[in-house]
Amino acid sequence: MGAEVVAAVQHERDIELVVVADRSHGGESLRKVLGTQFPDLKIDERLGAALDREKPDVLVDFTHPAAAPEHALSALTRGIAVVIGTSGVSGDDLKEIAIAADRSGKAALVVPNFAIGAVLMMRFCELAARWMPNCEIVEMHHDAKADAPSGTAHLTAERIGRARSTPPKPIRTEVFRVEGVRGGVHEGVPIHSVRLPGLVAHQQVIFGARGETLILRHDSLDRSSFMEGVRLAIRRVGEMKGLVVGLDSLLFED
Repeated sequence: MGAEVVAAVQHERDIELVVVADRSHGGESLRKVLGTQFPDLKIDERLGAALDREKPDVLVDFTHPAAAPEHALSALTRGIAVVIGTSGVSGDDLKEIAIAADRSGKAALVVPNFAIGAVLMMRFCELAARWMPNCEIVEMHHDAKADAPSGTAHLTAERIGRARSTPPKPIRTEVFRVEGVRGGVHEGVPIHSVRLPGLVAHQQVIFGARGETLILRHDSLDRSSFMEGVRLAIRRVGEMKGLVVGLDSLLFED
């Protein structure tokens, strides 16, 4: 995702790319690594030193759940706002990030999904859950994704759980021929994770009631679908404070 983010911001008049950090390509030219269409920036291996040198306003992190919290804390302690697109950051790490954000007076914006359509899908799921409390989530991603379920599915289940006006009808399966076949359950919502080559990021939420079903589905066909949300987050994170999850506050008034 790092290359896509660089491509998405490099020609924006109000966004200036000043630091690119990557341990595997430290010291190399960004143009040499990614191609001549990219700026001729030297890739930094040590993030902290780069932040001290350039003093950016915003750090965007698309790395790994084991590394993202350290990067966020490094930025926040320097008074730099953070946009985290890395999925799978633990609850304990988020608590630590929230404390650091409060102390710094800056924001840590954690976004499970930058696609505008995915944010709308979660919003629609909240509306549906009030009237159709029984539902299941099927999320499908590329085979290199490090975590399961996806951050989008995890957050969708939480929002459905909060939005329900009545509890779901219990579904009892008596015989299981394969362990785990009914998926994992979060906030009373079964979640099924698919990982296959050829996929990017896809999710459908199936609601069921007497005599009818409702399916809400979003598909990211390539990573360009995330870039409008990334640019929006970069532009607006400076207006926020503390830990913020999702793009909803940037898209909706309530």
